Amino acid sequence: MLRTLADLEAVVDLTPEERRGMAGAAGRFRVGVTPYYASLMDPRHPHCPVRMQVVPVAAETGEAEGDLRDPLGEDGHRPVRSIVHKYPDRALFLAADHCAVYCRHCTRRRITGGEEGAFDRDSAAEGIAWVRSHPEVRDVIVSGGDPLALSDDRIGWILEELRAVPHVEILRVATRAPVVNPMRITGALAALLRKLAPIFVVTHFNHPKECTAEAREACERLVDHGVPVENQTVLLRRVNSSARTIADLNHRLLSWRVRPYYLHQGDLAEGTGHLRTPLAVGLGILEALRGHTSGLAVPHLAVDLPGGAGKVTLQPGWLLGPGDPAVPPAGASGTVAPPGRARGHWLRSWRGRPVFYPEPLETDCTCPYDEVFYGDRAALRRGGNGW
Repeated sequence: MLRTLADLEAVVDLTPEERRGMAGAAGRFRVGVTPYYASLMDPRHPHCPVRMQVVPVAAETGEAEGDLRDPLGEDGHRPVRSIVHKYPDRALFLAADHCAVYCRHCTRRRITGGEEGAFDRDSAAEGIAWVRSHPEVRDVIVSGGDPLALSDDRIGWILEELRAVPHVEILRVATRAPVVNPMRITGALAALLRKLAPIFVVTHFNHPKECTAEAREACERLVDHGVPVENQTVLLRRVNSSARTIADLNHRLLSWRVRPYYLHQGDLAEGTGHLRTPLAVGLGILEALRGHTSGLAVPHLAVDLPGGAGKVTLQPGWLLGPGDPAVPPAGASGTVAPPGRARGHWLRSWRGRPVFYPEPLETDCTCPYDEVFYGDRAALRRGGNGW
């Protein structure tokens, strides 16, 4: 791993802003990059999207409006050290505090900065015991840090213990390894993960520049072993904050059989304000994608709300409001409406044309057979999860 000013000077022409960023990061946020990922940096262009993700700049040491040490309010939802439990049926399992690359936009930098100390076997065993004692948890996301910074033996033990818990249906591994250290995705690791199905790998490509032959081989090795791979992109100002970049990235990933899942609004983590975009930028990107490319290439725009309130998704304003087919929205032209006087809603098409969608006459949407099919489980879920 390249960690020091001298290490980075050997591969890129550092700007004064980057030099100040390196000095300011010392003792605050970790800096480190694999030789492979460093090889993708443009040595002469400071706005290289790979370089901007790994080399700190002076702005990182300042405070932006709304910056939080714990931007997602996770620490208030940690019943034990290695568990974050914010949602009824899911839990986040923190397997490590370190990564192969330390991203400048990291949301969990209070942990990946090493402040808490390493997560050892005892903390992992405590987390496994907690999951075992909470039957409402059916989905466990193993993250960190990067869990694939651990050896096969260590991550294999954690995953096998979690798979042995009867009520855990789904396992997910959140990792940047296919992006920043694709050599980590060996045949042995892919085979290990396949044995633990259903298991999903959730990775983190942010820019087409990261879509190398090595990264493709890593992703396809997982998929060929029957391990689905999904991608979560973080929207970063001046790195990937254009529809062209996001569309290009997602088209490439789909050709590898990697599903674009989330486009994340940047979290309010300390030192990341210079990389965050206005919410309108993400909405504009989704609007530019819809209709112009496959729905498979259009991710969910997710905002993880501060204070532990959880994730919500945003969409452009396609719904114009309730109305009458004979009364188009004010100022609308080129409207499309069916004959009749049915009540319904006016919506905006991806081309900008108002279109009327009539509501059905019957509105009872209960499912009577649920009580037969699910029996007591239906009542249990309504009580426990609000269904």
